[in-house]
Amino acid sequence: GCWIGPTIILHNSPHDKTMKEEVFGPVLSIYEAGTWEEAIEIENSNPFGNAASIYTTNGGNAEWFLARFRASMLGVNIGIPVPREPFSFGGLYGTKSKYGDMDITGDGAMEFFTNRIKITSKWPL
Repeated sequence: GCWIGPTIILHNSPHDKTMKEEVFGPVLSIYEAGTWEEAIEIENSNPFGNAASIYTTNGGNAEWFLARFRASMLGVNIGIPVPREPFSFGGLYGTKSKYGDMDITGDGAMEFFTNRIKITSKWPL
């Protein structure tokens, strides 16, 4: 495959292709929404439910957005807030970022990639 270095995309429209598709890599998409409600509408209309972040110096503003984001990993003043084990990474149910009942980085990975074996034995005294 190809590798492209860190990229910043300044969008002119919320309908730009990379505003609607899941992009992997060192990419920062920037779009200046006209209102808070427009920003939430853009975020929540995306078919993926991985992550959402807000940058602010006001806790009340952060709280307003956190209560309205439709994503499973939320960040305040931090980029994609990817958790470490044993916390799962993934989108919300009902989005294109969530598949199945388990997750690759959480306890579900242990369940998926291993076999539990229970042994019961009795020995003569």
